[in-house]
Amino acid sequence: MDLGIENKVALVTGAGGGLGGAIALALAREGAKVVLADINPASLEAVANSVRSTGSEEMSLEWDLGDLSVVDARVNTIEARFGSVDILVNNTGGPPPTPAVGQPTELWEKHFRSMVLSVIGISDRVLPGMKAKKWGRVVTSASSGVVAPIPGLAISNALRMSLVGWSKTLAKEVGRDGITANIIVPGRIGTDRIRFLDEAKAKREGRTVEEVSSESTASIPLGRYGKPEEYAHAVAFLTSDAASYVTGSIVRVDGGLIASA
Repeated sequence: MDLGIENKVALVTGAGGGLGGAIALALAREGAKVVLADINPASLEAVANSVRSTGSEEMSLEWDLGDLSVVDARVNTIEARFGSVDILVNNTGGPPPTPAVGQPTELWEKHFRSMVLSVIGISDRVLPGMKAKKWGRVVTSASSGVVAPIPGLAISNALRMSLVGWSKTLAKEVGRDGITANIIVPGRIGTDRIRFLDEAKAKREGRTVEEVSSESTASIPLGRYGKPEEYAHAVAFLTSDAASYVTGSIVRVDGGLIASA
């Protein structure tokens, strides 16, 4: 299927990670001009090499999402080279595992800035360009915790749920401008983040990582963790012309993990 995004300008935040890198590569393979944003320059370079191998144009930007003061300058840099952003994939890192009770205000504020205010700020900055073209895609990667809160991930559950309310409201406001806004939810996708969470749970419970991962796998109808590229394919579809009537949605890529409707 031709997704219709050749030469579209796509900004992917958190592009140095497992999910972000896979998303960037999937969009590049469809011919998009991909802007990679991440705080880690070494990770950026590794993904940039993969993107360049597709023949698509790319730009790498070292970007700390917690620093809201740089949003305008970073987007100005993108626009100077490629023009306005057509596709925005909001993909942020997650906070450490925490219970709901007793977390310092400073920790909540830190992750609210990097996980929520950064998404809103970058989206606000690129939306005028999308409105001018009457075409745009805003895809925000969340967590299965927005559907079924995950024990031990209180900060993540709460902050990502706030993005669901924001995204659904945004979809109503910009739909007539040809812009869609959707939330995409990963289940247990085999990334460094999931390995970290499995290790943390194993340590808390005095078990082996193998026991924890086997227990998780047993709860997934497909019987395995997902691959980053499987998640990326779903993101790429949501950015496409083929998904032009999909907006205000929460799309799960979880192997059937979440049992609720």
